Amino acid sequence: MFVRITTGSTLRPNTLRDLGMTNHSNALVNLSEFSYRKGSEIYGEKEPAEYVYQVKSGAVRSYKLLSDGRRQIGAFHLIGDIFGLENGSEHRFTTEAIVDTTVRLIRRQSLETVAESDVMVTRNLLSMTTDNLQHAEDHMLLLGRKTSLERVAAFLLEMDKRLTAAGVMALPMSRRDIADYLGLTLETVSRALSRLHELGVLGFVGNTQRQIVLLDRHQLASLDLQP
Repeated sequence: MFVRITTGSTLRPNTLRDLGMTNHSNALVNLSEFSYRKGSEIYGEKEPAEYVYQVKSGAVRSYKLLSDGRRQIGAFHLIGDIFGLENGSEHRFTTEAIVDTTVRLIRRQSLETVAESDVMVTRNLLSMTTDNLQHAEDHMLLLGRKTSLERVAAFLLEMDKRLTAAGVMALPMSRRDIADYLGLTLETVSRALSRLHELGVLGFVGNTQRQIVLLDRHQLASLDLQP
């Protein structure tokens, strides 16, 4: 379920900076905003890739359903992240709002038109595509070569870079989401987090245990063994 907030407004400044646009170069590019409730689908796998998205508030997960019904999460998109960039005409993943989420939508065709005449936009789109590829490669290595404890450590280090504010890492995703991202069971993720707590690597704030304080980043990094 979603609620449309605004449509046809001009791109906001932070969206312009992320894409490398200037007020002059994007005069014809419009922005819409939609609000999605927790668990609502933003777009589905194989749907036409007509828009590029940016998370304004909340968080989004991208995933595929395997033939046996299991879910594999490919990425988490957090505030400021741009997602939905495709090199084909269809989306390769399904995306859902992890919590109540607002996203900005830019029509892909309009963005491509601007990129044809704006070198900076072209470079930034290429950079985002390259970053997505690197993330996919790192994720493949994580799933294929690391132990369960190494996977959880790698996840926490990733989230530490992207989420930590005022010393606290506030995770919007559930442990089930983390398990499906890391290719582990829910029980294995819970055991790994408990083990890290016992080792004094992290502490929990609140009853939900979604707010985490990293007490020993050096030890955590040592657990995330590099190839």
